[in-house]
Amino acid sequence: MKPPPEGCCTTDGFCQAGKDLRLVSISNEHIEVPAGFLLVGAKSPNLPDHLLVCAVDKRFLPDDNGRNALLGFSGNCVGCGKKGFCYFTEFSNHINLKLTTQPKKQKHLKYYLVRNAQGALTKGSVICWKGAEFRGRQSSSSTCSSTLFQLPESSGLSGSTSSEPLPAANLSAPAGTQQTAAAIDHIPSTAAFSSAVYNGKESPKQQLVKNNLSAQTRPSVLGTLTNSGPPKKRHKGWSPESPSSTETWNLQLNLQAPNRIKNDGGSLSSLPHSALVGPASSPMVGSGEPVSVPDNLLKICKAKPVIFKGHGNFPYLCGNINDVIVSPLLYTCYRNSQSLSRAYEQYGASTIQPISEEMQLLLTVYYLVQLASDQVPLIEDLEQIFMRSWRESHLSEIRQYQQAIPQTFPQVPSQIAPVTSAQLPWLAGLAASSCNDSVHIIECSYSLAEGLSEMFKLLIEGKLIKTNYVVIICASRNRAIDSCIVITGKYQARVLSESMLTPSDYQKEVNYQLVTGKVETLGSFFSTLCPEGDIDLLLEKFYQENQGHISSSLSASVNKPTSLNGTGTAACTSYEIERHQIRPFQLAVAQKLLSHICSIADSSTQNLDLGSFEKIDFLICVPPSEVTYQQTLFHLWHSGILLELGLEKEHLTKQRVEQYVMKLDAEAQIKFKVFLQNSMQNPHTLFVLIHDHAHWDLMSAMHSLYPQTELSTGLVDRLLNCREVKEAPNIVTLHVTSFPYALQTQHTHISPYNEIHWPSSYSNGVDLYHENKKYFGLSEFIESTLSGHSIPLLRYDSSFEAMVMALGKRFPRLHSAVIRTFVLIQHYSAAMMAVCGLSQMKNYTSVETLEITQNLINSSRQCPSGHGLMVVLRIPCTPLAAVAYERLYNVRERLALEDNFEIILGNPNSGITIGKHFVEQLKAWQKIEDVDWRPQTYLELEGLPCILIFTGMDPQGESLPRSLRYCDLRLINSSSLVRTTLEQELGLAAYFVSSEIHTEKAVVNDVLESDPEKLSSTDNEDEEVATEGSTSEKRSPMKRERSRSHDSASSSLSSKASITAFCSESSPPLIAAGDTAKSSHQVISNSAEETTNNYERQKQKVDKGAQTTISKHLPPVTEQLDTKQNIKSAQISITSSSSSPFSSSSSSSAPTHNSFILQTSQCSMTKASKQPPIVFLPKLVYDIITSTDSSGLPKSSSLLPYHSVMWASSFRPLMSKMMTCTEQSLYYRQWTVPKPIHMDYNNRNEGRMDTFHPRRLLLSGPPQVCNKNKIGKTGAYLQFLSILSRMLIRLTEVDVYDEEEININIKEESDQYYHQPGDMWPDLETFKKMPFDYTIHDPKYEDASLICSKLQTINSEERSMSRRQEDMYTRRQTTRMRLSKYAAYNTYHHCEQCHQYMGFNPRYQLYESTLHAFAFSYSMLGEEIQLHFIIPKSKEHHFVFSQPGRQLESMRLPLVTDKSEDYIKSPTFTPTTGRHEHGLFNLYHAMDGASHLHVLVVKEYEMAIYKKYWPNHIMLVLPSIFNSAGVGAAHFLIKELSYHNLELERNRQEELGIKPQDIWPFIVISDDSCVMWNSVEFDCSGDRKSDYMWTERNVSLKQILQHIEATPNVTHYALIGMRKWSSKTNSAEIKEPFSCCHVHDFIMLNVDLTQNVQYNQNRFTCDDVDFNLRVHSAGLLICRFSHFSVMKKQIAVGGQRSFHIKSKVSDTPVSISPAQYICAPDSKHTFLAAPAQLLLEKYLQYHSHRFFPLSLKNYSHPVLSVDCYLNLGPQIAVCYVSSRPHSLNISSSGLTFSGLLLYLCDSFVVASFLKKFHFLKGATLCVICQDRNSLRQTVVRLELEDEWQFRLRDEFQTANAKEDRPLFFLTGRHI
Repeated sequence: MKPPPEGCCTTDGFCQAGKDLRLVSISNEHIEVPAGFLLVGAKSPNLPDHLLVCAVDKRFLPDDNGRNALLGFSGNCVGCGKKGFCYFTEFSNHINLKLTTQPKKQKHLKYYLVRNAQGALTKGSVICWKGAEFRGRQSSSSTCSSTLFQLPESSGLSGSTSSEPLPAANLSAPAGTQQTAAAIDHIPSTAAFSSAVYNGKESPKQQLVKNNLSAQTRPSVLGTLTNSGPPKKRHKGWSPESPSSTETWNLQLNLQAPNRIKNDGGSLSSLPHSALVGPASSPMVGSGEPVSVPDNLLKICKAKPVIFKGHGNFPYLCGNINDVIVSPLLYTCYRNSQSLSRAYEQYGASTIQPISEEMQLLLTVYYLVQLASDQVPLIEDLEQIFMRSWRESHLSEIRQYQQAIPQTFPQVPSQIAPVTSAQLPWLAGLAASSCNDSVHIIECSYSLAEGLSEMFKLLIEGKLIKTNYVVIICASRNRAIDSCIVITGKYQARVLSESMLTPSDYQKEVNYQLVTGKVETLGSFFSTLCPEGDIDLLLEKFYQENQGHISSSLSASVNKPTSLNGTGTAACTSYEIERHQIRPFQLAVAQKLLSHICSIADSSTQNLDLGSFEKIDFLICVPPSEVTYQQTLFHLWHSGILLELGLEKEHLTKQRVEQYVMKLDAEAQIKFKVFLQNSMQNPHTLFVLIHDHAHWDLMSAMHSLYPQTELSTGLVDRLLNCREVKEAPNIVTLHVTSFPYALQTQHTHISPYNEIHWPSSYSNGVDLYHENKKYFGLSEFIESTLSGHSIPLLRYDSSFEAMVMALGKRFPRLHSAVIRTFVLIQHYSAAMMAVCGLSQMKNYTSVETLEITQNLINSSRQCPSGHGLMVVLRIPCTPLAAVAYERLYNVRERLALEDNFEIILGNPNSGITIGKHFVEQLKAWQKIEDVDWRPQTYLELEGLPCILIFTGMDPQGESLPRSLRYCDLRLINSSSLVRTTLEQELGLAAYFVSSEIHTEKAVVNDVLESDPEKLSSTDNEDEEVATEGSTSEKRSPMKRERSRSHDSASSSLSSKASITAFCSESSPPLIAAGDTAKSSHQVISNSAEETTNNYERQKQKVDKGAQTTISKHLPPVTEQLDTKQNIKSAQISITSSSSSPFSSSSSSSAPTHNSFILQTSQCSMTKASKQPPIVFLPKLVYDIITSTDSSGLPKSSSLLPYHSVMWASSFRPLMSKMMTCTEQSLYYRQWTVPKPIHMDYNNRNEGRMDTFHPRRLLLSGPPQVCNKNKIGKTGAYLQFLSILSRMLIRLTEVDVYDEEEININIKEESDQYYHQPGDMWPDLETFKKMPFDYTIHDPKYEDASLICSKLQTINSEERSMSRRQEDMYTRRQTTRMRLSKYAAYNTYHHCEQCHQYMGFNPRYQLYESTLHAFAFSYSMLGEEIQLHFIIPKSKEHHFVFSQPGRQLESMRLPLVTDKSEDYIKSPTFTPTTGRHEHGLFNLYHAMDGASHLHVLVVKEYEMAIYKKYWPNHIMLVLPSIFNSAGVGAAHFLIKELSYHNLELERNRQEELGIKPQDIWPFIVISDDSCVMWNSVEFDCSGDRKSDYMWTERNVSLKQILQHIEATPNVTHYALIGMRKWSSKTNSAEIKEPFSCCHVHDFIMLNVDLTQNVQYNQNRFTCDDVDFNLRVHSAGLLICRFSHFSVMKKQIAVGGQRSFHIKSKVSDTPVSISPAQYICAPDSKHTFLAAPAQLLLEKYLQYHSHRFFPLSLKNYSHPVLSVDCYLNLGPQIAVCYVSSRPHSLNISSSGLTFSGLLLYLCDSFVVASFLKKFHFLKGATLCVICQDRNSLRQTVVRLELEDEWQFRLRDEFQTANAKEDRPLFFLTGRHI
């Protein structure tokens, strides 16, 4: 090559002028393109990853056929703008291609460049040089429908680009237009749509391509890459133009091949629908001469041969390449099978050899030989054969490696001698010799070219008519074998070629054939079949002749029962609308869903904070089917869920319901945007996004941007996978589907732990859910086909299939869907005519179609109300469905059947349209009075006799009614099935039947719908399953033997069956004018309920009446019926002499007119709803469904699961029959990967496990569309919403104590009110005048002793005992309350606002805290008290530390005069034990965010656990001596510490000039169960001052505390508290806003005023009552704000319950009664491991009557209790007096006491004090002291022996060991 000029740029990718030419760099720049020029991409050998942009005169480029390119070159440089390059050599130098060989435009100009939808320049189709190579451009004359895309008009292509959809006449027409191949070395273009793995690793170029994915115009090649190694190491002879993947067998590719494009698959062979038709140049192109494809090949052979490239080189094809199809799929399968051993590389050895090429080919021949003539090869089968063969040949090595011993094993030679290339042709020929020419072997000497030429020659000569497969082998000793396999069988070739079309191309092709009139030849052919001429003429003639008669006989008979009945509803009771109810398994599924939600919330990842949500909202996304949409609205409306969740009020309107269901159509984005906005605006609402029918439209949003895609595709990806949904913490996505396989790939968003599978109804034969309905799904349908079972529910129609196959050969250019549809329309038309009396038409329909039609037409006459059957006719292709609808509608009109049954076109894009007559019928049945009502769902068509033509490429979740009887799936696209598609179609017939019905049991003939003269040979097409124990007549089961074939008419006679009469099943005879042959209906009624129990009786009737009743209407052959024959033979003869296996051994009861009378009320719909529908399938699908693989699973299970996924490897195990749903999911997750068109394709994080979305769940359950009452998944997920809402409410609700105040009747009723109801604060002077109410009113002290305050005459009955002693632990009365925003929370509450308050930083690490010692001396304890504070760093500002040493000095206190809206002055202390999780210590919300000081008071042994749960809380740790103490000790220390701290703060702040009395003296002591606070608001606007209204509402604790702290003269009050909340509070209780009485639970304590009043540190119970009495007796003020109330949560753990009294000797828990808590001193009583004080208090509570017998229920003579209050039980009253001088005591004059209690009395109690009181004779005394010595001293000091008599046996002690310091008692009697 000439060297470049000096000084010019020589950088690769730039022109010599230095301008960038790389496509990635200039794709968005505007490029001037002269007229007549095109932009093309050139490849530089030095830049394999880039295309260089050039402008070339299109005259020098080839046309679509690879021809007509002018020699030479003319081009411009788009970089520098230089023009006029006339030689490609010169041009290649300018653009720096740096070639070492002669530059050729054919070699280096590779692609057309086009603008995509965003205007970016991107790689388009391949430039098709030469006739044998691929073509990518489309001409306006092209007739191909399977082209991937149209070049956009803006691309700069002028005349050669068609802007209209291409006509679709010829499926494989000009091959060039259908091949969009890329050169092998253009890996980036293919990798962009692949997850290609080369040698087990990702392509090194994929990353670049991922970035450019959106820039692709369309999926260009997407086929199988045919290189087996990395792309740079190309085989020397490989063609620069690699074929696309025209994969035509049943397998998606291995990961080593790039994925295929959108919508591929679905074919029987799961082929890419985008697979491209036409000749393919080989991946390994030889140097031989091209092979010419003969002209008129399609015309001569009646089919296009499909060539599968195998091993080695494949020659070029030229000539009539439109008539052949080439696919590399077999080559890919071979190559993948070569890499099987890589799965064992993990064991560290590479000794296992892959299966050889010779063995692969030989096994392929063996496989083809055993295929039947009506079978199509499946790649899955072949892969399993290879795998099995390989495993068997390497069994010993595999076993060694599977033991995983870490050593290298020596190679074990294979036991099977390898096949050599010389032996191969001979062995293959030997294998093929036994198959009757089905497989033909051609051996070549030099290249495949000669073999292909010979094959074409044999085809043209007609020598391969019997041959389905031609195997061409070129084997020589010197090199590897070359091979290919040609499919020449017409049926197989047609199926495989049609499987390459995408659904949209399939529709276009069919539409084109309809529009262009190509089907007219089919119509004219049908006309020639009818002996009377054109069917339409026959119909017209019939219509004219019978117009009057038909309307009066047939139609009238339909309406006759209805008219007799008047309304048409009363006579038939079968039309029951079941009430909405939740099924047991629906509830089980809902609970499983809830469990998974809770698991997400409970995990440590903080992905879902259920505690922060107050309510549920949801949006259900459904496919864009109007019927599905309306059906979901219907379910939603009737479920009541909207009202239950509080989303809507009563009087729900349809418009409101529509807000919660979104159809995934063009308008979805608007509704979804509103949903997202709502989720952002309502962070405390949990939004559940339900994606129903989730397997529909999993298209990647990126790929849906291509122009050929529909607008709605990719919507799921765009909406549900958008960033807002993924990141929103309050959106949970629930995918719901019956076919979850496409969501179970290696790149799925859904964690396997978040999958919920429908539960099995039975486990080991046990009914788990006691369900009265049994599910009938795919496995049950398959089971029904097994020999020995009942009627097969799956069937195929052999006569229909035979006619279709014959017509397929006759019309090779018509798509088989067109042929099948027209044949079926013909059959239905003929059947309707035959049923109406045109008996000659019986020969032009099949037995199956006649059965369906006959039962449909006659069904409405079996029911008095006219109920009938539904027939679903599934026609996926919409244009064909429209043709079928129009034709059948016309035939029905001509036959005057328009009032007999309806024909409905079920198009997913539109609603349901039915005639007015049928609307009125439905309204009458359903008792609907709305004039404008129209059915909007198929469920509402229940009972309507109709043919539903169900169209749309896929069902979209539409449910069908229970009256469905036949599901005709003969027209589903059998060449394009994957597992999802197949199961989805069969799911239409899924059904719930009554669980008593067992179809496996025998079946008796359903004569009601199988008349003796009926054409059907199906042995009672409508047999009713034997119902054991049902309410209908009992029928004895009969076993039937029948053939394994379920062809309904297997004999040659079936389609020519001789039938004279068609029965109307159970109508009275309608004898038309004319002879029998012309009679429109000769009715012989019969009954299904005539059972074998009546066999003998009916047999006699047959014997006597067979000839008179039957034979006169039978053909001569049946007139010879011997009257002595049994019913079986009668039925065989009657049913059209057909030898169908269904009629081979049928059982029937004989027809009599009497049977009609018995059966008039039998409704077809009733029977239909009691048994599953009968399903008719194409033979191909039937074979796949009913055949099993080696694991015992149906073969359909091993099909590719979904069209947009592919197998990760050929080396995969078979699925097991025993696999659970979970195991099946894990199988697919391991062995499938999404294609680039799948929305999960880019969800990859190599080597990481965080690709799962944490808030995404998958619910999978069987398809169950035949249900009226949400028996399936819809009901389950609506129930889930319900229980989730209830759980959230439960999380936001608490059980609070709700008890009336006690002892209200003892309360003084005073007319004097000291304050007005609306007063905000008490007046100090007024309050001082208020008497103290000694009586306890807190309901928790219902079991406590009454405190007497004066001479009371309380009747013993007045104090009614609500609880007996043994009921002490019964549940107190609670009510459930919704938490307000001002509630206190436990540790389970998390929300954004209080995260910091709780002490968790974003990394969820604990806050640091420090331990500080704090000591003070207290004389009463006789020692210094050592306390510890745990103070988090964030709370240190509340404390004062000494500067050197950081010693804790004091806790800061505010001033009385301080005022701040955001500050609470009083420190809050909460003593707690055993409630580290459940204690309500999170006061952030209760304080409304205000700054406050909160200290938890904990015992030393619980310090660590509390610190763990509450890392940001200050803790006061009690000394270890208090580990076993009660709440009294905590209260005591809190108060003493607070006073000591007050002194310290006064001293500290006095130095700052602040007066001691100005320091705030209050603290708050709060229980750990206070959850919410309320305030009463008064409305005193009434006329009289006494009139007022009041309401109570929840308020913040901040508001209450700040209100109390602002009380005038607040420091004069010693104790301030509030009411305990009760829903039963009445006006009288709060009329006086302030009370002087006991306060409990939540108090403000003035530590200054109460300096000399202490809590009793020994107390466990009633210490607050005891303290209140001490405070009052000290002359201090106790004020209760009655306007405020506190709600206390019921907490089942911790608190006082944490004290368990047990034996000190034995660890075994033995129940110890309170009577055993005391014993005599020095006795051998069992000592107890409990504090002495606790034993004392508990004993006195339950057994004080032993000490004070006179006091029992003697309320007018209470026990005198000095200086303390101890609970003596509810039946004893006490009178509290204080011995302190100047104390306030009640006047005891006139009071006579029944007992005296002296508890640890101090020096203030003296003998003279006690002598003031008077006692009853016989009154008892109880003295309690710390030890026996103190006891004696007290008796002496108080001179007790003067008035009291003591005995030695009256001394007791608590049941403690000596080291536990027991308390001692002494009792005595008053003298």
